[in-house]
Amino acid sequence: MSPRFSFKMLILPIVMASLWAAASAGNFYNLADITWGEGRGKITEGGRGLSLSLDKLSGSGFQSKNEYLFGRFDMQLKLVPGNSAGTVTTFFLSSQGAGHDEIDFEFLGNVSGQPYTVHTNVYSQGKGNKEQQFHLWFDPTAAFHTYSIIWNAQKIIFLVDNSPIRVYNNHESNGIPFPKIQPMKVYCSLWNADEWATQGGRVKTDWTHVPFTAYYRNFNIDGCAVTSGTSSCKSTDSANNARPWQNQELDAKGRNRLRWVQSRHMVYNYCADSKRFPQGFSHECKRSRFL
Repeated sequence: MSPRFSFKMLILPIVMASLWAAASAGNFYNLADITWGEGRGKITEGGRGLSLSLDKLSGSGFQSKNEYLFGRFDMQLKLVPGNSAGTVTTFFLSSQGAGHDEIDFEFLGNVSGQPYTVHTNVYSQGKGNKEQQFHLWFDPTAAFHTYSIIWNAQKIIFLVDNSPIRVYNNHESNGIPFPKIQPMKVYCSLWNADEWATQGGRVKTDWTHVPFTAYYRNFNIDGCAVTSGTSSCKSTDSANNARPWQNQELDAKGRNRLRWVQSRHMVYNYCADSKRFPQGFSHECKRSRFL
């Protein structure tokens, strides 16, 4: 056997392994399980994509195989086109049981020609009521766009196409619970919520348009997986070896982008709803909404 031939034989498995790792990154077969919908959820494109459908009998959904304690979670979505009133498409993190934690992206459908409402919320120890809602500056049904959640011990950042739309900071020092103890899985679903989703429930789902279908792809997680109570990040979270999301801060460009989104595209802010909170706003509302 010639040295050249031997080298090829040696390097080929390494190259093939690298290609397999690249192909498996973001692969739904490796990262997710379809958990409900009786066939209405389908993995496509060899694992690169996933579709969820809703008809009059049922919606559908999937969840991540692993649970995580902090991380960056990215998903590309193309939302239900046309008259999507009454439907809700979701991408969120949640723990289970009483006093659960949750970080929400929910996309509330609307009648044709009107904008989707992007609903965000944060729950800690079972308490939410921290909603902010936005209208997007593009048509989210025409093409895929990337929606991201960055979650660390200091803050939660919601991003759309890598532009921050909301930052929720840790205010535990003021007695406000923050989700940082309970591991969470990623959940995605498409379901009917026409009792509240569109214009407060005034516009109902038009079932003549079924099936409603939303598309997911490029599911990527850079996070601390938790197995048997042990986090995969505990041995790698030193300052010199931290992942970018572990100490994520907005630079000047990010802060300016956040101000632009919130000043032009925010349509609801719990920190400005005095009718709903006549007793006064939570402490985090006393700081600038742009922080």
